[in-house]
Amino acid sequence: MVKLNNNVEIPELGLGVYKIGDADVERVVHTAIDAGYRAIDTAWFYKNEKALGEALKTVNINREDLFITTKLWNDFQGYDATIKAFNDSLESLQLTYIDMYLIHWPCPADGLFIETYKALETLYKEGKIKAIGVCNFKEHHLDQLLAETEVVPAVNQVEFHPLFNQKALQAYCESKGIKLMAWSPLMRGGEWLNNADLQSIADQYNKTVAQVIIKWHLQQGRLVIPKSQNDNRIRENFDVFDFELSDEDLAKIDQLNTDERQFRDPDEVKIGDMK
Repeated sequence: MVKLNNNVEIPELGLGVYKIGDADVERVVHTAIDAGYRAIDTAWFYKNEKALGEALKTVNINREDLFITTKLWNDFQGYDATIKAFNDSLESLQLTYIDMYLIHWPCPADGLFIETYKALETLYKEGKIKAIGVCNFKEHHLDQLLAETEVVPAVNQVEFHPLFNQKALQAYCESKGIKLMAWSPLMRGGEWLNNADLQSIADQYNKTVAQVIIKWHLQQGRLVIPKSQNDNRIRENFDVFDFELSDEDLAKIDQLNTDERQFRDPDEVKIGDMK
């Protein structure tokens, strides 16, 4: 467990459920809980909050031992719309509170992320959310947010993987007390899980490339939420607490950085342009 800037504790490794279909959610959740996961990361945009809420009713775990994150979608930015969207998510998830609620994208050209965040502050002060934060915020977005709001975000969840290694942003966030969380931490799998440099490191530890990348994140102080709906990979991704990467191997992974995003640039995302 890791303490956030408001002393709320969050598991350092959670399960991402990006676009996992309703028919698979209950199986995925049970596999994850049995493997040891206690944090699940969803979003309105993933279209599975209701299915997740139903699945959570079937697990034999106390609510206070789970950490559930969801996110406000771009189309609902603005103070009043955010309050409504949050309550809709709370109802879909069938929960009495959300552990963490995040703004999904800053959409800076639309100019609404400050008032949107102020709605999160209201919900936080009302006790409906244990921690609030943002996703995909660059330094200049955070500078503006910190200057115009009261509650420092607990988390900034961003694209972060060996090919796009946002170490400068992580250092900035840490200097402000903001924990960095990596989405797409495994680069969406694919050919990079067959990378020869990564495979040679994995072989030394008798681990998979995915396990090595997850460990790289954890040892460098990032929260991480790998997504999978494959039962074996869900279990494999959590089996990372019995080894430590050497400083040399951490540096080798750092050197894979290309500074090239695999996904959208947050400055370019506008309300209504992602469906």
